[in-house]
Amino acid sequence: MTSTRNPETDNSDAGPAVRRPSVWSSIENLLLNVLAMLGIVCIAATIAAFALNISLIMFKTGSMSPTIPTGSLAVVKQIPASEIRVGDVTTVSRGEGQLPVTHRVVSVTPGAGDTYSIEMKGDANDSVDARPYEVTEVKKVLWHAPHLAYVVSTVSQPIYMAGITIAVSLLVVWSFWPRQQP
Repeated sequence: MTSTRNPETDNSDAGPAVRRPSVWSSIENLLLNVLAMLGIVCIAATIAAFALNISLIMFKTGSMSPTIPTGSLAVVKQIPASEIRVGDVTTVSRGEGQLPVTHRVVSVTPGAGDTYSIEMKGDANDSVDARPYEVTEVKKVLWHAPHLAYVVSTVSQPIYMAGITIAVSLLVVWSFWPRQQP
């Protein structure tokens, strides 16, 4: 006669059988935790960007080379003109229909009210920009990463955005898919 052992009713010293999670289950849990943390970081970064008035700009020319090469991505913060200092790398608007310019400040002169006149020069340029800029606020470069603008530009194309959207949608479906319980 063979006996079968019931872990819930057996009082032997062996104790109940403990089922270990499979390797796939452990990898699955790790992946979900990492993705959840990335989601939290993205949400925190978005909130911080709005709260601190921070945005991103891409360098399409080499006027700031070698300090900031073409294809760099920079984090900029909007500041009042009164906080501008000589040596700051800032972005200013040039008017309607023209792209903003990002160069190094070489002189700051107070104007009427909150307006300041600043002269700027690209690090790769031989002379200062043609005219001073009259500004009340500028975007100051806080940090930059070489070549990262190429990645952002590529990923921003519709075909890549569609692929990312489909991949994330499948990941969400997979993460909420019912699983068999042992």
